[in-house]
Amino acid sequence: MDWQDEAVILTVAKHGETSVIADVLTPSHGRHRGLIRGGTGTRQRGVLQPGNKVRADWRARLSEHLGAFQIELDTSYAAALMTQPVKLAAMSSLCAVAGATLPEREPHPEIYAASLAVLDLLADDGCSAMDAGVAIVRWELALLAVLGFGLDLSACAVTGVTEGLIYVSPRSARAVSAAGAGDYADRLMPLPAFLMGGESATQVSDLNDGLTLTGFFIERHILHPIDRQLPQARTRFADTVQALDAA
Repeated sequence: MDWQDEAVILTVAKHGETSVIADVLTPSHGRHRGLIRGGTGTRQRGVLQPGNKVRADWRARLSEHLGAFQIELDTSYAAALMTQPVKLAAMSSLCAVAGATLPEREPHPEIYAASLAVLDLLADDGCSAMDAGVAIVRWELALLAVLGFGLDLSACAVTGVTEGLIYVSPRSARAVSAAGAGDYADRLMPLPAFLMGGESATQVSDLNDGLTLTGFFIERHILHPIDRQLPQARTRFADTVQALDAA
């Protein structure tokens, strides 16, 4: 059994003395793991960084086996972001969340394309820290939708209006207007304005609200049922964004 595909490195874990097991995201073969012999060597170390785009050649005797990768670097996003801590944290968060939530060997080409779009944005010199945060929140919303847990932000769950939506119900994952919230406003989650239009976030608090919103539903619907929590890289990114207020 063998296949070739483009891929994004998600995680790399040491295996034995000189090998590693890489978890990668591909458009046609989904999230896929494989052994890379000699992966701890200096030649491979710079290639096998989370966020890098590579060409992956996977081979195994049987399809259900772990198999082995041959990896060739395509785009070194990790090196491009090494001196930009917010963007680097954003990239690390994306890779960790994808690795923790996407089912293994189940293709989701739309998430692969969305992931590449975020990586390209992060590598753009014109991308600000706020832009990076917005991109991650929107990517996580797309991830929830693809996995069947999308939020309904089209209309108020109570009144049916389509304007003035400022909350999300943690129970129904539907938007709620100020009028619809009534006395229950304190039980609802803030819906940042940047998720209702094409504009970017203007305040760090908006990003905090967005990350809290998507993080809540990722944990509730995807991670908690398998007794897991948000990856540490995602928590560090949220902390990094919160620290922007003090910068």
